[in-house]
Amino acid sequence: MDFQIPRLYAIIDSAQTGDQSPLAVADSLLSAGVRLIQYRGKTDSSRRLFDVCSEIAARVRQTGGIFIVNDRADVARLTDAGGVHVGQEDLPVEDVRRVLLPGQRIGLSTHTKAQFEEAAAISADYVAFGPIFPTGSKERPDPVVGLDRLREMRTLTRKPLVAIGGITLDNAASVIESGADSVAVIHDLLAVEDIGTRARKFLQALG
Repeated sequence: MDFQIPRLYAIIDSAQTGDQSPLAVADSLLSAGVRLIQYRGKTDSSRRLFDVCSEIAARVRQTGGIFIVNDRADVARLTDAGGVHVGQEDLPVEDVRRVLLPGQRIGLSTHTKAQFEEAAAISADYVAFGPIFPTGSKERPDPVVGLDRLREMRTLTRKPLVAIGGITLDNAASVIESGADSVAVIHDLLAVEDIGTRARKFLQALG
């Protein structure tokens, strides 16, 4: 693998932070020991996205962690983030690479074996696969792939493999045991009163 990806991949979705600001959530996660954070601001204006990502990126850098911007390679570059995560309907990875600075990483979401094989063959630094379990984080989620398909994907690449979709404190360890290097979590981290305590429990469960 090209880099050692942390076991817990925390995603801060601006639509799911409730009364807390994304910065407060980031502070709670970082204080708990989380070292890989993505910010997803689907409804943010470009200015707000830039401002929030600038602040979170600075905080994550202070801990030596990795900060990933969802979708927007331009914002990732301007905020000196660790990289960007793109989906199947976003700019192609090789075009995104032209926007980023040297050393910034690219993650790519995949939902089928064909998509995964393509991602494994190009310059994506890590590949996300899912949804592993049913998820409510997207309005139109892709079909659930399950742990058996995750194990199959593990045999297709040595790149870091991030599992996503419906992952909870109860099932996270089984996802790692099935071949994932990291588990991406949104709802089960954000939908609790004490995000820091929840994050520590995840880190403990993931070893």
